[in-house]
Amino acid sequence: MRTNTMHLHEAGLPVTDFGPVLAEEPGPLLFATVSGAHLYGFPSRDSDVDLRGVHLLPAEDLVGLREQDETRSRMWDREGVEMDLVTHDLRKFVRLMLKPNGYVLEQLLSPLVVHTSELHAQLVELAPAVVTRNHAHHYRGFANTQWRLFEKTGELKPLLYTFRALLTGIHLMGSGEVRAHLPTLLAEVGAPGYLPDLIAAKAEAEHAAAEVPGGAVARADVEALHGVLDEAQAASGLPEAAGREGFDGLHELVVRARLGA
Repeated sequence: MRTNTMHLHEAGLPVTDFGPVLAEEPGPLLFATVSGAHLYGFPSRDSDVDLRGVHLLPAEDLVGLREQDETRSRMWDREGVEMDLVTHDLRKFVRLMLKPNGYVLEQLLSPLVVHTSELHAQLVELAPAVVTRNHAHHYRGFANTQWRLFEKTGELKPLLYTFRALLTGIHLMGSGEVRAHLPTLLAEVGAPGYLPDLIAAKAEAEHAAAEVPGGAVARADVEALHGVLDEAQAASGLPEAAGREGFDGLHELVVRARLGA
């Protein structure tokens, strides 16, 4: 297991040994990374720790009669911090990668690594082959969902999630790189100047109310970034869909992993 302690500390995560908890998993774990607010760069003091990853079901579990869990989930409390771990079987995760699903790519490429393996490294190498222009739809849809939640609750968290999704999508369309860390994105993509203050306010409380110059101002800024994302998608040099090379590479990886498990 490899734990990136420097990154975990910088992300505001408790520097703790995840090994004993991950060792309780019922089968091989290919990787586990940190997602959510810690990855996005605006955790609160009381934020949960969201761990995401991939497990590997043995071949006999898939060809027999017993139904197996392609997705596993569990929660626990560690040193007063609520944590949850959600993992998909490798085949399911790869199928999600082949869709325009930015969320699974963020999990795979997260720099906050608490467990890794050679197969994880191979998945990371194949990730660029599945990045497409249509990933803009994922970030556009996620931003819309979070904006509606902000309008309903007035809380800071969904507002920051809205801006984060749009800026990640814009950056991805121009660079082909999945970058989910909002403070870093602010320095690279034009964004409202009040966002650093909102990030600082979010650090104090998970469910803090948003204080922006006004709801109309935030709405206009979000609409403007939607326009930037539309333009970035139209101008992007990324392919429309994952190519055959990416599909074949992921297929061979799944077969090789399953038969060698």
